[in-house]
Amino acid sequence: MNIFYHIGGYFLLMKSLFTKPEKISVYWDRTLDEIIALGIKSLGIVVIMSFFMGSVLVIQTATAIDSPLIPRYTVGFTLKQSIILEFSPTIMSLILAGKIGSNIASELGTMRVTEQIDALEIMGVNSAGYLISPKIIGLMMIFPIVVIFSMFFGFLGGGFIAYTTDLVSIEDFLFGIRVFSGDNGFMIFYALFKSIVFAFIITSVSSYFGYNARGGALEVGKASTDAVVYSSIIILFSNVLITQLLLIP
Repeated sequence: MNIFYHIGGYFLLMKSLFTKPEKISVYWDRTLDEIIALGIKSLGIVVIMSFFMGSVLVIQTATAIDSPLIPRYTVGFTLKQSIILEFSPTIMSLILAGKIGSNIASELGTMRVTEQIDALEIMGVNSAGYLISPKIIGLMMIFPIVVIFSMFFGFLGGGFIAYTTDLVSIEDFLFGIRVFSGDNGFMIFYALFKSIVFAFIITSVSSYFGYNARGGALEVGKASTDAVVYSSIIILFSNVLITQLLLIP
């Protein structure tokens, strides 16, 4: 029954975001701040992880191909499919759910236990809309750009291995990325669509647990943990659902 309590509370919180909205200018300023805090400041870890993951994927794929019948451009093609379809939109979302989700939950949880949220409500401010909406909108706006950066540096990492080693020639690597490129546009759309959905999940679920934290520092820590766990589970479930809807004819 506890899960149904959280589901009901989550949807009630999402409904309250649209009740008595503040001025657009207030939301815009806060949204810009959240774009920087949640998206721009996450680019560092995204770039580093994507570069090294692209490098590892090329090494693993190249060393696993031991048949002369398999063309060497398969390495680049495999990297392209892995980076665009799963790593950049899904795996990076799971990783950032830990970074961004815990940050959101701890921030709102601290505001709740120190009665800052209660103070906003006493002043007649829609605290849920004022605190949560900019986070959701901001990450949904910036996260597709973060995913594109992840794709680029994933390919760059793979190209670095191809250029500096003899596992696969750079020509074969680039040909593998370009081959079967007729569906690349849809693949990019699929990845960016998933990134927008996952951005909403990370921010809304984490905000729910932080906003409803009660007690003290221990409860804030538990809310942060729950935010990461439930965000990750819902992302994985949504990934299966979106894949079935968009990729299966």
